[in-house]
Amino acid sequence: MKILLLGKSGQVGFELKRSLSLLGDIVAPNRHELDLEKLDAVNDFVNKTKPDVIVNAAAWTDVDGAETNKNLTLRLNTVLPALLATYAKENQCKLVHYSSDYVYPGTGTQAWSEESKTSPINYYGVTKLESDQAIENSGSDYLIFRTSWVYSARRNNFMKTMLRLAESKRELSIIDDQIGSPTTARLIAQTTVLALHSNLKTGVYNLAAKGHVSWHQFAESIFTKAKLFDFDSVLEKINAIPTREYPTPAKRPLNSRMNVSKLESALNITIPSWEDELADTLEEYLEKK
Repeated sequence: MKILLLGKSGQVGFELKRSLSLLGDIVAPNRHELDLEKLDAVNDFVNKTKPDVIVNAAAWTDVDGAETNKNLTLRLNTVLPALLATYAKENQCKLVHYSSDYVYPGTGTQAWSEESKTSPINYYGVTKLESDQAIENSGSDYLIFRTSWVYSARRNNFMKTMLRLAESKRELSIIDDQIGSPTTARLIAQTTVLALHSNLKTGVYNLAAKGHVSWHQFAESIFTKAKLFDFDSVLEKINAIPTREYPTPAKRPLNSRMNVSKLESALNITIPSWEDELADTLEEYLEKK
């Protein structure tokens, strides 16, 4: 099996590069080898590579930046996936694509299912929903995984930002009314491999760690667990604040809870809790510092 992996430099892409090797030969161009902003070049590269599977981990992920960089966000988050879906349809190729909890309206307290109403509240979410719809309408063989609050031991993310700030800040203020499911890039990559190996049925699946937590609670858990690995911190206090006290260019959903029962049932697995995933990721990161 030949697998074309796009976006290998990101958090999920890095983990996919390692995990997908179990399934076959991987072609994973870097930014110098393939500029994903140049769609003609992407089309030529895909046609030359002739993959059996395309795994698209490339995306514009700067949620606030999406509000002012709409053309580039649209190109990477919507037009690129649509191009890949067209190729997949025309060449009997499977497409794996990663979407987001931001396609949902972010209201209420119930966990979103794949059948829940979609209604994005910012431009990033709009482009992710449009990519989902383009892929679904393409008639290709696809897997769309909607993820939530992604982090890892690499690249920039909430966990690493908290640990960095705790080394110099005695007090932090963290939002406590946005609720979601912190999900490791490692879990996403491992589940992707299992899904491909199991020939998971075409469709949309929520993919997030089990359980939910606020950003403030997540931060507290990060610092509590980090102490077990002798993390040196000057932090003395973590204040809980509402979203209105931390305005951002892009509106954020208050409810990012994800129901993952469809995926668990389809693969006959039990997805681990966010707490267990956090402990493993902290250990990986702090032992390398």
